[in-house]
Amino acid sequence: MSALLAGRGFAASPAPMKLSDFDFHLPEDRIALRPARPRDSARLLHVGQGGALGDHTMLDLPALLQPGDLLVLNNTSVIPAALTGERPAREQGGGGPARIDLNLHTRTGEDSWRAFARPAKRLRAGDTIHFPEGLSAVVTEKADGGDIAMQFNASGADLDLALEAAGNPPLPPYIASKRAADAEDRADYQTLFSDPARKGSVAAPTAGLHFTERLFAALAARGVATTQLTLHVGAGTFLPVKTENVSDHRMHAEWYEIGGEAAAAINAARAERRRIIPVGTTALRTLESAADNEGRVRAGSAETAIFITPGYRFRVTDALLTNFHLPKSTLFMLVSALAGLDVMQGAYAHAIALGYRFFSYGDACLIERG
Repeated sequence: MSALLAGRGFAASPAPMKLSDFDFHLPEDRIALRPARPRDSARLLHVGQGGALGDHTMLDLPALLQPGDLLVLNNTSVIPAALTGERPAREQGGGGPARIDLNLHTRTGEDSWRAFARPAKRLRAGDTIHFPEGLSAVVTEKADGGDIAMQFNASGADLDLALEAAGNPPLPPYIASKRAADAEDRADYQTLFSDPARKGSVAAPTAGLHFTERLFAALAARGVATTQLTLHVGAGTFLPVKTENVSDHRMHAEWYEIGGEAAAAINAARAERRRIIPVGTTALRTLESAADNEGRVRAGSAETAIFITPGYRFRVTDALLTNFHLPKSTLFMLVSALAGLDVMQGAYAHAIALGYRFFSYGDACLIERG
């Protein structure tokens, strides 16, 4: 059974895990609504092997790393995937005009996307939604959970330009519910190393938001190397786990690509026993999805729905730089798999007590593999 689950993108675990095992209390005021300024002034909690904790800032990262370490960055670029439009009053079947908020999550064609809609109950197949700048879309399908399929009145590069004009940064719900996206978010919610040719994410790889030119310079001076891959982050990253039996949860698939040079750099570091440290859970999931049983990473592109929980055997990752994650989330399960559930519960309790800032615009952790 363990081999079957691993082949379907699930990590083997020694015993059934309950969702409640990954819960913790987070005070509302610990949720960051804006990033640290400058970016590299964010706090950094070092979680060492065995659970030893150290309080730092991101500018201390080079000193916490070793010469020869390889940081693996996700260079995806976030699109303005949050849209607000109006569904006009229907001529037949009733229903006055309705404001509709959308978060695009999967591109399905040159002129079509799937999205999460709110309030979905105000939509049905055949409805047209009108957005600013002359953009509109017809609802072609309505599924469960507010998921809809849409066909736009623009295609290809023209649709990309229309979304840039009509859309906003897709802030996660715990920020968007407290304030609207604004001009600052267009820069704040994009990493310094995002590649404009790699547009496709509807959420930022937020561990990368802490990096600045001076931090990269300090890392290079320390002898820390970097390489890049791409994983387009889907809106499924925000979806809660609803099954009490963790193994029943199903991940949304996300597209990734690892180039030949990146694969060669990663495999060389592993052969030379240098540490491989993904920046963010998206980079980690990509590496672990592309690795064979011996930890060699294959160049190429594919989709991954890997679900990493305690009991998983890491093939590539030696440590992880990441932000603080939501209670009962798949990402808190992932970091618990890396360092141990007890270690991460202790680390998070420490961070909460000391006022660390949580989630996408929050502070960071450097977590050593247990």
